[in-house]
Amino acid sequence: MTTRRPKTGTKENLVCVGVIGAAKGLRGEVRIKSFTAEPADIGAYGSLFDATGERSFDLRVMGMAKGQVVARVEGVGDRDAADALKGIYLHVPRSALPETGDEEYYHADLIGLRADLAGGGRLGTIRAIYDFSAGDMLEIAQEDGAVVMVPFTRAAVPEIDFAGGRVVIDPPPGLLDDPDDGNTDEDEER
Repeated sequence: MTTRRPKTGTKENLVCVGVIGAAKGLRGEVRIKSFTAEPADIGAYGSLFDATGERSFDLRVMGMAKGQVVARVEGVGDRDAADALKGIYLHVPRSALPETGDEEYYHADLIGLRADLAGGGRLGTIRAIYDFSAGDMLEIAQEDGAVVMVPFTRAAVPEIDFAGGRVVIDPPPGLLDDPDDGNTDEDEER
């Protein structure tokens, strides 16, 4: 597979596909937490890059251990060199990834989109996407610096408009209520 180096100094979308963890063994193998659908596929993209696009890493997947990929990184031959890579996030150019299907999105495509409320007005900007095992959640940074988590469901996010650079949020009841409004449940019952 031919890989191309991302253009540095431009906003080419780099998509994070994994992060290097601890060294494994004495010969330079590393553990990698893969974010690809099939963990071992992280080795199928050719050269991977750090977040800046300046450093490249060629992997040879050796196997799996405890849910993580075990790989050799070209040019890394001992435990000390492998330990020095710990914490490096591995990226590929967005153009190297397969096209998404209907109702499928890469996190990198959503981050940075404006979040508008279905009833009008702006909620904020999508800052991150998390999966806490109950489904994806959008982290939206509001203009006042507050952060709100919105479930990434069709009901809560009925529209995604990439051309307009926005998503429409229809928050579930109570999601945007101010917890410090001064009322307690007892006050509301009286």
